Amino acid sequence: MARTREFDEEKVLDAAMQLFWEKGYEATSLSDLTSRMGIQRPSIYSTFGDKKELFEAALRRYTMSRASEIRTKLQNNPSVKEAFRHFFKEVADEEYTEGLSRGCFCINTMVELAPHDEKFEILTREHQMYLSVIFQETIERGIQTGELDSSIDAKATAQALIVSLIGLTVIMKSRPNRSFVDNSIEVTLTLLR
Repeated sequence: MARTREFDEEKVLDAAMQLFWEKGYEATSLSDLTSRMGIQRPSIYSTFGDKKELFEAALRRYTMSRASEIRTKLQNNPSVKEAFRHFFKEVADEEYTEGLSRGCFCINTMVELAPHDEKFEILTREHQMYLSVIFQETIERGIQTGELDSSIDAKATAQALIVSLIGLTVIMKSRPNRSFVDNSIEVTLTLLR
């Protein structure tokens, strides 16, 4: 008779995701994982595979959740310009919040693993492209409503905003002066003329 799992797979995957997000792949040990997830190594291996497969599952969970969250934030504001302004400001605000400073799990992975691991290069690039599509759709909505100039290249502008978002997230690791960040966001948003 097959043994039933005595843990919530989604809950333990979330715990692993939070730990990997905080510490990164290399700095997270299996002991750290078993302690945070509340399960033993055999359960990790039988449910998720090895550490790298667990990391991949956690990253995929994060990217799907984050993309959905971003899409909702951008769609819920009737003004496209204000939607992007709020979104970029919120990214900065989160990083200045005491004790957080985790950045984006996907961008952290892009910096840590993508240069050395083709699978993570592809996964992080796919996330960038998916977010770019979300940004493009939002910009196209602004063009259709007349809020944005019809001469805007929605795809190129979306891609430029993604590059700015990635740069913002990376630079926040050094806790730059807030005015430096706010000024940079304002200039970035001039792309939405």
